[in-house]
Amino acid sequence: MKNLLVAAFLLCALVAPAAIERPTARLRGFNLLEMFIKHSDDMRPKEFRESDFQMIRDWGFNFVRLPMDYRFWIKDGDWDQFDESALQVVDRAVALGRKYGIHVAICMHRAPGYTVAKPSEKTNLFTDPEPLRVAAKHWAMFARRYKGIPSRELSFNLFNEPPDVKDEVYGRVAKVLIEAIRKEDPTRFILADGLAWGNKPVQSLVGIEGVGQSTRGYAPMSVSHYLAPWAGTPSAPPVWPLPIDAPDGYFGGPYKREVRGPFTVADLPPCRVKLTLGSVSGDVTITFKADGKVVAEETLHPEADNKLWSNVKYHPEWQIAQGRYLGALTVALPSGAKSLSIEASKGDWAAPAGLEVLGEGSKRAKMVFSNGWQLPKNFQQVFRGFDAPAPFMAVERVNKKPRYADPGREYLAQRQFPAWDEVRAKGVFVIAGEFGVWHKTPHAITLDYLEDYLSLWKERDMGWALWEFRGTFGILDSGRADVDYEDYKGHKLDRQMLDLLRRY
Repeated sequence: MKNLLVAAFLLCALVAPAAIERPTARLRGFNLLEMFIKHSDDMRPKEFRESDFQMIRDWGFNFVRLPMDYRFWIKDGDWDQFDESALQVVDRAVALGRKYGIHVAICMHRAPGYTVAKPSEKTNLFTDPEPLRVAAKHWAMFARRYKGIPSRELSFNLFNEPPDVKDEVYGRVAKVLIEAIRKEDPTRFILADGLAWGNKPVQSLVGIEGVGQSTRGYAPMSVSHYLAPWAGTPSAPPVWPLPIDAPDGYFGGPYKREVRGPFTVADLPPCRVKLTLGSVSGDVTITFKADGKVVAEETLHPEADNKLWSNVKYHPEWQIAQGRYLGALTVALPSGAKSLSIEASKGDWAAPAGLEVLGEGSKRAKMVFSNGWQLPKNFQQVFRGFDAPAPFMAVERVNKKPRYADPGREYLAQRQFPAWDEVRAKGVFVIAGEFGVWHKTPHAITLDYLEDYLSLWKERDMGWALWEFRGTFGILDSGRADVDYEDYKGHKLDRQMLDLLRRY
């Protein structure tokens, strides 16, 4: 009997699924973009560079994320057929990671049925069964292909930056893909990007063994994506750190409920209020109300041949023109009025850039907006006086005390981290799969902003991946006008940014 029990125990040990190994080292590194976007049908994937892996290793980093377009590895546009020659490019990247001791995360930046890039997919991963079937088939293929490589060396990032759909909707899609992977490789560690383009934790995935979540480090976009043509951020020069009470959001029109909410300032003295805007999408009517009564309205229309507009572009997929508004809207507060509200009462959306309260004589107070695509934050403000150290205070922050002496870290800690800290406290592995600053933001602001994020991640033992290694966000060949580059192995190296990253 004893021998039978021992034999049964050994048999169970052999067939029982092994524990899923999550990365134990803090992953720090870069996104590599060789298979990022397939721009044409005949475009082939670029080979991942061994020199990149070697430099990343030599500088003390241990992580690369590969954001990839699934169209590279399908045959002749048939998403049910795989191109072995293209997949061998991915194989080589995985092998280079193993050679240089660098963890590789494979990510579908464009997945069947969904992408944040242009053009959009023709099907919808969240509502159509066919792209979900195909996405599961692709992940099952990768799971079979790399089975046996330990999760300390390789992880799967399901797909890039889901939109702000309902948590359970995204959770249902993610679980189908997770099941497809687990059926082929029960021990593979998996990362799911957060909702709302990586900014919100996914509650429906909390507690699933071997499934971590990936956040972002781009907020506020007015700093990280200043003048980026695809981002629609204001053209006003970026400010960092933003005051902790700075409002964050857009003026969303009636059909943009995810960003819709009036901006209000209470306790105003007799004054004029000057509003500046950044990007405007379509014809937008901006309405000003004093103590609840309409006092002014103006409809803005992006026009390419108008000196008040720049970067105007027509988007046929939305049948709408977008551009940056260079003018300003000024409204006088009626006598006796104490509050002013501003909203987009008609149209698509507008990005507020700044607000200035102009009092008697030379008295003035300025406010700067940041633009996160979310329900507005700090959109209810109290005016505290022209001579106050901080003339504006958010109503929701009146009783909050700062945790960090550094204002940039305090801003991020209160705006970006609370929800992620909650899921981390439940044992969820969290990493920042992307962060960075486009090369038009002044370098001094860029470094200060990056360090605030990096310090908060290090404090939490969280990993990160800069977007990108080489290019306009990266430490090599970024094309910044205000950097004294160092020649390094045929590249232009931003030594200051490299040294900053290495410290964290």
